[in-house]
Parts: sequence; structure tokens; C-alpha cells
Amino acid sequence: MQVNMHAAKSQLSMLGELAWKGEKVVIAKAGEPYLDLVPHQKSQCKLGLLKGKIQVAPDFDETPPELIEAFEGKQWIVFSWIPTWCCGLSLTIQNCH
Repeated sequence: MQVNMHAAKSQLSMLGELAWKGEKVVIAKAGEPYLDLVPHQKSQCKLGLLKGKIQVAPDFDETPPELIEAFEGKQWIVFSWIPTWCCGLSLTIQNCH
């Protein structure tokens, strides 16, 4: 079923019921399909699945001086990410003077 925006405003409850019953409801704007009215679906995402499984390095908030100098344009550096078995990734900084 396709209805225009004005009709959708005045018949939203009825259109919502039709969508819940499985009918395809399309709201049109200027005669062209604009929105699909679909029933809400609960999120499949569960919060806290990794609680206690992720470790943050003690120096996480410390910025290496080489990195600060690179952002300030004082030197060029090359970054490479190296996977580690224990906790994810580690950062290697290589100076390029």
C-alpha cells in the first residue's frame, strides 16, 4: 500500500497496524516513494559480552614524544601495527630523519 505524506499523518495508527500485520506500507512524497513503514525490531546486540576480556596497557594515555614531534612537523615517522597474542595490537614507531 502506498499513501501520500498527508494521508500518512492523519492515518498513522492504522498504517502502523497494517505494517505490524505484515503489509508493505510506503509513504510517498510528491508521488514518489519516500519512506517504508516497518515494525520495530529489537536489537540483537548484547552489551557486556567482552567484559573482563579486554586489557588496556598501563601506558595507554601516554603519548610517545616521537609521535608529538611528528604531529608538530619536527620529524617524519613510519607507523606499523604488529598483532600481539595477549591483547590485540602494538604500535611500532620508526624514525625517518
